[in-house]
Amino acid sequence: MPRHHLPHLPRLTRSPRGRGPVRLLALGLALAAALPGLAQAQGVQELYNAARAYDAPYQSARAQAESAEYKAEQSRALMRPLVNATGTLSESRADTPYTSTISTRSGVQSLGVTAQQSLFNRGNDKIISQAERAIEIARSQLLAAEQDLIVRVVQAYFDVLSATDALDTVRTSKKATAEQLASAKRNFEVGTATITDTREAQARFDLGTAQELAAENDLNVKRLALASVVGRAGLVPKPLAVPVVLPPIVPADMEQWVSQADAASPVLAQLRLAREVARLETEKARTGHLPTVGVSASLTESHTRISGDTRAGTFGPSSGTGPQGNLALQVNMPIFSGYSVQNRIKETLSLEEKAQSDLEAARRNTAQATRSAFFTVQSLRGQVLALEAAESSSKLALEATQLGYKVGVRVNLDVLNAQTQLYQAQRDLAKARYDVIFNGVRLRQVSGQLQPQDVALVEALLAR
Repeated sequence: MPRHHLPHLPRLTRSPRGRGPVRLLALGLALAAALPGLAQAQGVQELYNAARAYDAPYQSARAQAESAEYKAEQSRALMRPLVNATGTLSESRADTPYTSTISTRSGVQSLGVTAQQSLFNRGNDKIISQAERAIEIARSQLLAAEQDLIVRVVQAYFDVLSATDALDTVRTSKKATAEQLASAKRNFEVGTATITDTREAQARFDLGTAQELAAENDLNVKRLALASVVGRAGLVPKPLAVPVVLPPIVPADMEQWVSQADAASPVLAQLRLAREVARLETEKARTGHLPTVGVSASLTESHTRISGDTRAGTFGPSSGTGPQGNLALQVNMPIFSGYSVQNRIKETLSLEEKAQSDLEAARRNTAQATRSAFFTVQSLRGQVLALEAAESSSKLALEATQLGYKVGVRVNLDVLNAQTQLYQAQRDLAKARYDVIFNGVRLRQVSGQLQPQDVALVEALLAR
């Protein structure tokens, strides 16, 4: 069933010589007005590119991946020197009337630099390793978010196409029912049919009106869902190219998909990294028994000024200045910490076991989801073949029923039923084709193989 129908165009009359360009311009304007949807239709690749810049969950995952890099740099700072500058400026006065010195005034000015460098700290080494694993986890999360975005865009795209086909089918069926209703009324007026045919056609026509309203609402909802993903309104997705050629399942062996999913799934990658982080946490807990070694150095330049009054008179200021340096090797050896280290090790070992169990459960779920997605695509491809045969046979059945109605061996209800059967087969066939394409994308997602390049493969199936 064609998705777009040309409206009735006014017949062009013969023009005088020299008016050829005018006629061509008028024809071009008429065709542009007749096909606004095709002129402005969007492909799935264009909408996916728009969604990458608009979708909030994807932007969140990308920001999370960027923040993980900076967090890892913070951890690496543990093994780098720490340098601080300090300065002191103080003034003080002391009055002591009961001694020979009545008052003393002093001032201190100092400027110093201190530096610290860790030489041996296994706990810091494990923290850095965990931060590096966190970068890989964030990248896997970004990959999963990108795959999820592709699936949501493709699903919303074909949902709009499916809803459009459903509305076209309802309208075509309603138009055919209207023609059958008019025929039943004419036959009743001339006495060749009963009022039953008219009432049956009228009931089917009224039902078609209700179905049309529901289909229009469903299409509006699907368009809103697509707009919410890509951030653009007034979208008209391109239909599938005719004849429709569905992509095959490659590889055709289901177990190959399962094995590929175990190696490529970003969800499993995240859980493997989480298990590695848990193992590093155990190793970090064990470092609680190990010593830490560091070196520190300082250099201070100070200036001191002292002056005061005595009963014998006033003594002038005296001052002292000079640099002072210090270099120290610091060793910290833990001896007893109230069994906190031992209990921390036991805790992390339990968490490590939990991470392993989570990974195993996810592997089983991924294998099950991959097998289910593979069977779904296979089943839908078989449904497409069956519905293509059903469409052909329904066309033949409708033609035969219409002929039988004309010669009087079939009644009006038979024609209505044959029309409904054909339009339902055409609607179901279009939806099954969309489902094959979408579930093929879904299969690649659950197996971890979905890439942005796969959007171009879907785009190749659409009309130009």
